Amino acid sequence: MGHTTKSGSVRERLLDAAATRFYADGVNATGIDAITATAGVAKMSLYNNFSSKAALVEAYIDRRHRDWMDRYEARLAGAATPTEKVLAVFDAYVDHASSAYPHGFRGCGLLNAAAELPVGDPGRSAVRRHKEEVERILVTHLCTVVGQEQAEDLAEHMVFLLEGAMARAGLEGDASRLRRARAMAAQMLEGC
Repeated sequence: MGHTTKSGSVRERLLDAAATRFYADGVNATGIDAITATAGVAKMSLYNNFSSKAALVEAYIDRRHRDWMDRYEARLAGAATPTEKVLAVFDAYVDHASSAYPHGFRGCGLLNAAAELPVGDPGRSAVRRHKEEVERILVTHLCTVVGQEQAEDLAEHMVFLLEGAMARAGLEGDASRLRRARAMAAQMLEGC
């Protein structure tokens, strides 16, 4: 039982190190040695917890997805109106961009990772599922404001707004573009 706890902590240290290194340096530029050195563990510890670097990348992507969902759910908990529920999605992106990254904000970690992975890679599919889930969340909230077809169209517009703002925020290194995107979304909702 003590071994499981130790393995769990080693696994978490490896995931923390991978998150730091992959986000700062990129998935392809980050070797196993950099991850194990950052985690302060032996190389064999990585292979005791992950079958390969690809498995570690998939775990990293899953963890980033869960992190965003946690941010969104925290924001959603404080949302009372349908408009606030839609804007909770934007707020989760602002929260993400406002996090204290050791090497600065570089945009969406999921899209950054997906850009480095080959077409057909399971990691790219996981990123796509995340982005589709965000759009489904928006559709669900928008359906309480407008009809289904209009909700789907409006959600697509908002996803484009979010992704464009996230790309610019990553280039500029701060959340100001995401705050502006949130304000634009609020204006769009005023007309509904």
